[in-house]
Amino acid sequence: MALFPSNFSATFLNHTPSRPSISASFSKTPLLPCRNRRSNSLNLRFLPPPFHLLHPLQISPISCRFSSPPSSPSPVDLGPKVDKLPAALDISETQEPNSRVRLSVGVPPAVCEDCRSRTIAEFMKQAKIPGFRPGKKVPESILESYVGKNHIQKAVVESILKRTLPHAMSSVEGRALKDSVRITSKFADLEDTFSSQGSLRYDIVVDIAPEVRWVPENGYRNLKVVVEIDNEINAQKASEQELKRRHKSLSILRIVTDRGLQIGDVAVIDISATTIGEDQSVGQKIPSAESKGYNFDTEDGDKVLPGFVDSLIGIERGETKSFPLVFPESWKQEDLRGVHAQFTVECKELFYRELPPLDDSLADKLLPGSTTLEQVKEALLQRCLEVEQTAKDQATDNAILDQLCKMVEVDIPQSIFEEEGRQLYGAKLLQIQANMKLNEQQLAILSSPKAVKEYLDNQEDNIKHVIKQNLAVGDIFKRENLQVATDELMKEVENSIAEFKRSKQEYDEERVQEQVQDILEGAKVLEWLREHAEIEYITH
Repeated sequence: MALFPSNFSATFLNHTPSRPSISASFSKTPLLPCRNRRSNSLNLRFLPPPFHLLHPLQISPISCRFSSPPSSPSPVDLGPKVDKLPAALDISETQEPNSRVRLSVGVPPAVCEDCRSRTIAEFMKQAKIPGFRPGKKVPESILESYVGKNHIQKAVVESILKRTLPHAMSSVEGRALKDSVRITSKFADLEDTFSSQGSLRYDIVVDIAPEVRWVPENGYRNLKVVVEIDNEINAQKASEQELKRRHKSLSILRIVTDRGLQIGDVAVIDISATTIGEDQSVGQKIPSAESKGYNFDTEDGDKVLPGFVDSLIGIERGETKSFPLVFPESWKQEDLRGVHAQFTVECKELFYRELPPLDDSLADKLLPGSTTLEQVKEALLQRCLEVEQTAKDQATDNAILDQLCKMVEVDIPQSIFEEEGRQLYGAKLLQIQANMKLNEQQLAILSSPKAVKEYLDNQEDNIKHVIKQNLAVGDIFKRENLQVATDELMKEVENSIAEFKRSKQEYDEERVQEQVQDILEGAKVLEWLREHAEIEYITH
């Protein structure tokens, strides 16, 4: 059973921070909950590699997508080597919204001809043409007849793109985001231009690292934060409730035979409910309010609809009661707020508890290893204090991050938005799968492009909020020259790898180190902000 009542546990024990792990780089992959404060260890799960700022002269292959794919192999991979061109390219740069740059690249005839010569030479080396030994020069007319003129032309155009693209990217050196490069010109148009003019011009769009603008400048250094704490987050109250729960678990249930239900009893009840119209007419059933064989503890009245317990007082075994109630405006299920409902409850069984004396004799049963009731109380209080502090810290971090988002302006690249959204949606699917055990068909539907797009559209504000948090925290880490100790980093990496091995999960050690680095950097920023911010706590 849970250490705390359900409402307390949901707030403390099972909380999942919206974004406590903040990437100091522009990571497109969501990181995981930053730190388990009680065990002081990182919770890390392997995720796909993030993108990084590119150095176009030292990049690994990039897949350049065409707006209209050619019939021949469409991906154009740019290798790490950038050779010298026989003539300069004509490159113009245009800034576009969402941190995107459009490059118009003019390739002069000298470069095109050089690429054509290299392509022809490569074909001659590889083509096995009857009557000619491999590697020997073949007249172009014969080569074109054997290989196909159109095929050679496509290969030449691809060669031009592959060779010139790294040079074209030099204007966005250090700013371009990996996997965001896209050639927007149609491949067929490039073929026609090259065929008729012997030169080429193509357009590239690429997302660049967004600039974080603070309003006011360096406003994070004078941060004022108001943190709202739920009044139910009280360690003393929680420890008392937990002691009471454990005490009740040692009781014996006796059947009530000579009276109706009273506070302290446990009843087995069937519940049904329907809506009530303005004219008092019976409306539709409320499925979420129905239950069969529900074990109802009357001391948990604060967890049910207001008035529910009072309406059942006095009900006897075998009796049925019907009564109206109104769902309050604060009810968790939004579609039921303010709804008038008629409840029907049948009491199937009725029990009272026979509790053992709450003294030192129960200590070991209440908490194994304890010898006195005072030890039990102290241990439970200490646990609740730890959880209370964790909840308070998390609420503080969330309030700080929310405040940072209000102070930064940033043009979020579409590639970052889409990748972040897909990662968040993937995490949501994993959670749904764990809770509901979806079959393959259900998973296929939820994983379809249509479902992903709907999620991106519906959660646009939330996704952008998360991205702004990441960028803001990453910017602070660099501005304040914060550092992560090498020994701390290595220790956390070792712990994370050990966890992967225990769970027999595959992992990439370099990627694990990157994630741990990002997590620790985010933690350093939040620690720095807590120390320098003016924080006010209010209870509601």
